[in-house]
Parts: sequence; C-alpha cells; structure tokens
Amino acid sequence: MEVADRAIGLLLSVISLSIFTYYTFWVIILPFVDSEHFVHKYFLPQEYAILIPVYAGVVLICFLSVFIGYVMLKSKKKKA
Repeated sequence: MEVADRAIGLLLSVISLSIFTYYTFWVIILPFVDSEHFVHKYFLPQEYAILIPVYAGVVLICFLSVFIGYVMLKSKKKKA
C-alpha cells in the first residue's frame, strides 16, 4: 500500500505543478507575447484567468459551508 500512496502523491504533485506552470505562463508571460503568435491558440482568453479561480473559490466556500453545517447538525442530534 505504501507504493500506491507514493505513486498517488507523485501524480498529484505532477498535476499540481503542471496546472501552476500553465496558469503562471498564461497570466504573467502571455500578455507580453504578440497576439498573432501561435502560442495563443493553446490558452483561453485572459478574462478566464480571473473568472475560473473566482468560481472555484466560490464553489469551495459553498462546499465548506455545507459540510460545516452538516457536521454541526449531526453533532447537535448526537447531544440530544
């Protein structure tokens, strides 16, 4: 099981590093590249660079709120 855990950890690290590299290149370097350059076809428009993280943050906060509410209701029922 230890080998599987290490493989999953490595996979998650590689995926996270890939997303970070892609997003960093998209937000920091791409605005300085000529708009006619072929590399622009591999990236979404710039406005999505803000919208995607904002929506992901809202979804995360909603999920955490529902989870905390569920745990609070569950613990309240146990006490009663």
